[in-house]
Amino acid sequence: MHAQTVNPKDTLQQKRLITRGAFFLLFLLAPVLNIFRYDLTETHFVLFGFPLSFNLHLDWVAQSSPAEVAGQILFWFILPILVLVPLALWIAFKWGRLYCGWLCPHFSVVETINGLMTRITGRPTLWEALNKGSTGKAIHWAGLTLVCALIGFSWALALLSYLLPPLPLYTDLVTGQIGLYPAIFLGVASAAFTFDFLFARHLFCKYGCAVGLVQSIAWMANGKGKVVTFDTKRAAACRDCTKACDEACPMRLPTRSHKRAKFSCTQCLQCVSACREVQKDNPEGSLLTWEPGIPGKQTVLIPVREIDTKPRQPRA
Repeated sequence: MHAQTVNPKDTLQQKRLITRGAFFLLFLLAPVLNIFRYDLTETHFVLFGFPLSFNLHLDWVAQSSPAEVAGQILFWFILPILVLVPLALWIAFKWGRLYCGWLCPHFSVVETINGLMTRITGRPTLWEALNKGSTGKAIHWAGLTLVCALIGFSWALALLSYLLPPLPLYTDLVTGQIGLYPAIFLGVASAAFTFDFLFARHLFCKYGCAVGLVQSIAWMANGKGKVVTFDTKRAAACRDCTKACDEACPMRLPTRSHKRAKFSCTQCLQCVSACREVQKDNPEGSLLTWEPGIPGKQTVLIPVREIDTKPRQPRA
């Protein structure tokens, strides 16, 4: 007898949970801990507790030569941009929207709300649920709306704390002494985020996020950039699967299709994890892998229309 091959346990999503959770906490706590924010009252950035005004105080500028002022601008402003922007583009060039899938707080909310909506309607988005005629119970929708509103308010408050001193802001909010303009900002931003989280989560990631768009363009320019690749030689194994990979994708992309069809892929690898789960008893393992692309081919993939994805019916 041959020993059964045991596929290693998939830990991709556990790793993502750690990176996303840590970055989400950083997003919320960075202003409070003075790690990074912009203080509108003092009109300068704060970085690790220190004011960052590029050392261009008016008194110093008035007493300095043009060369000294230019040197400060070069060192404190232009040089960091020349280092950080190419670094970010290089990461996107090699790995795509890695920030989106492994760090972005908004995408973390997308996945969370998708999961809640799936439990309510059986589908991860409202539009898919309406097409399937599955709307769920009103009480569940009320709960989901409340969750989205609370997350939206927390986001609005977090963003405002990047612009105003956080502790006085929180104190004014608790004591009911918040100013008119901060209150307007909180109201408008909370409503916008709530609407986004309820109706347009992944759509914003696809079509409205400039950061994601730049990453996708850089990634598409690299024929060898890492991409989810489908093993076409084993495509028949998909017959016993109900498109678990496509169903798992938070961006609702055809996960087994060409790279150009996955322009907005966030490299979250949910599809890979889903395939690993389906094929966990298959000695050959997952049909989807995350590996460098092949220039000119771009991981051609499954001829979806040629494969019956319905589970096989047992013979009578």
